[in-house]
Amino acid sequence: MTPVQVVLVSVGAYLGTAVLGAATGRKPWATTLVYTLALCISAVVLATAAAQLLGATAGKPASETALSLGLPWLGSHLRLDALSAFFLSVVGLGGALASLYGLGYGHHEQAPQRVLPFFPAFLAGMNLVILAADAFTFLISWEFMSLASWALVMAHHHEAANRKAGYIYIVMASFGTLALLLAFGLLAGADGNYAFAAIRAAEHTPLVAGSVLVLLLLGAGSKAGLVPLHVWLPLAHPAAPSHVSALMSGVMTKVAIYGFIRMVFDLLGQPTPWQGILVLVIGGATASFGILHALMERDLKRLLAYSTIENIGIIFVSLGLTLAFAANGMSGPAALAFTAALFHVLNHSFFKSLLFFGAGAVLSATGERDMEKLGGLIHRMPVTSFAFLVGSVAISALPPFNGFASEWLTFQAILQSPDLPQWGLKIIVPAIGGLLALSAALAATCFVKAFGVTFLGRPRTAIASTATEVDRFSLAAMLVLAALCLLAGILPGLVMDGLAPVALALLGDRLPAQAGIAWLSIVPITETHSSYNGLLVFLFIAFSASVSAFLVHRLGSRALRRAPAWDCGFPEPSPMTQYSAAGFAQPIRRVFGTLIFRARERVDMPAPGELRPARLTVTTRDLIWDWLYAPLTGVVGYAAEKLNHLQFLTIRRYLSLVFVALILLLLVVALWT
Repeated sequence: MTPVQVVLVSVGAYLGTAVLGAATGRKPWATTLVYTLALCISAVVLATAAAQLLGATAGKPASETALSLGLPWLGSHLRLDALSAFFLSVVGLGGALASLYGLGYGHHEQAPQRVLPFFPAFLAGMNLVILAADAFTFLISWEFMSLASWALVMAHHHEAANRKAGYIYIVMASFGTLALLLAFGLLAGADGNYAFAAIRAAEHTPLVAGSVLVLLLLGAGSKAGLVPLHVWLPLAHPAAPSHVSALMSGVMTKVAIYGFIRMVFDLLGQPTPWQGILVLVIGGATASFGILHALMERDLKRLLAYSTIENIGIIFVSLGLTLAFAANGMSGPAALAFTAALFHVLNHSFFKSLLFFGAGAVLSATGERDMEKLGGLIHRMPVTSFAFLVGSVAISALPPFNGFASEWLTFQAILQSPDLPQWGLKIIVPAIGGLLALSAALAATCFVKAFGVTFLGRPRTAIASTATEVDRFSLAAMLVLAALCLLAGILPGLVMDGLAPVALALLGDRLPAQAGIAWLSIVPITETHSSYNGLLVFLFIAFSASVSAFLVHRLGSRALRRAPAWDCGFPEPSPMTQYSAAGFAQPIRRVFGTLIFRARERVDMPAPGELRPARLTVTTRDLIWDWLYAPLTGVVGYAAEKLNHLQFLTIRRYLSLVFVALILLLLVVALWT
């Protein structure tokens, strides 16, 4: 079989597993069976996609096939090229590790019959989106992916917050699908040929290209989490089971990015500078907005969801740079920015999945997501703590882990902006670079808070003090991801060479080969500009840490002395006197809070002689929700109430409305042609 046929058979196996999960979901052995099958199928997809991507380096052609399903005159076209092979590798790896994690975590699920049928269906939908080579197959697969993930978000629908999350998610998903449908309609034009090959060969006017880009930012951006279309992420991720949250954040958002890249860089034609400016501004705003809101959170999974928004912004900044460079014929810097975007796609799938797995382990052990009720878990969950620490360092873009390597490449691309001829880009790109630098610093602050408040200090509640380590399957999934974060950080040149066929296929250029550079260094442009060696940085950190430990423990005093811990001026031994998540974020909240969060602090101070405790109440708002979605919800509700009387019309009036609608549609078709 050809590679695309192997993946297509794997999709059928996913769907068969979903049927099996629906039939046996209430059986005690169903969890093991479904996740084992999903793990094996995902491993096949990963191996096939990785082989296709590596073969593309040697000039291996794309693998294609067509089915008679779909539109009568079109059928369903499926294609596996370098771009789809890379994203299928991300989906396959994410699916395999989420399935491995689910082998242990799934046994804690209260209602497995609501998760098991939809988990493999979700994986099947994501695979089909990436394989699709015509608009009809793409949209059907996209909607199937959205519905399967919505069912997983609604798995615990007995909670009101989860029902609200599911409602908002399905509304945003429907809106995104509508935007993509309109984008494909504009690309197909009056001829109505929805095959990607025909769209790729057609000429698109600047008006059509600009309109399609805006629709793509609405459609793919709503699924990826671009501001202001982000509102579903902080609601849906806490509602879904943790391994599903890892898939949605670490993988599904990348499928949305794949859709954006496929249409903009493959189907839309030559970009223009203003397109780069638009994507850059939206990406920079998304990155800064996401990490600022993450800093304010005390719910661990909501914090990770907002952090996903920040990382999606970083990826779109790199894609905006790619558009700007490509519009000006600067193929080398465009390949650099594009490689940085793809590298961060891969890295984010690693460390965000790891962090959601860690949050799920904490939730399984304690039943809590609120960081204010945790603490001291490093002594009770040492392996989980270590894995979460690796993920926190990686997402904070600190060397030698992978987050630093991809963000370093992004900044190297930003440094090429003085060569751009447009003054608008010369001004905007450094400003966006400053926003990214601020976001990186705030990300480090955010995850010092997340790790410190959750795992360090003393337990704040009895549940935290009695927590135990999770099962071996969950630990294995986390440790594999932790190792991948390190390997991608110390060997970034191998990853960059693996991404070269994608850049070459879409941009006509690639970065210089990195494999032959001494000491496994990376030189994205030339040595006179910059270079980085993750392996030497790792060896230096390991050596200096070992020497420091030796000097402290061997040459210092060996006497053991016990004394009370520093009480910070509070002799009361209560764990509530520790630094809290809200206290950690207070300086940032007071700097940005009035403008961005509309933060309010209310102090309830008891009068002299009263024995009740003082209380500090902090409230923050999402101004985008208040200014955009709340008024829109009111308008929709008002319109629905006014139109409610239509359901009570007579049959003659219904027929009249149908006739008027038919006339209007015929007029639209006549004007269009």
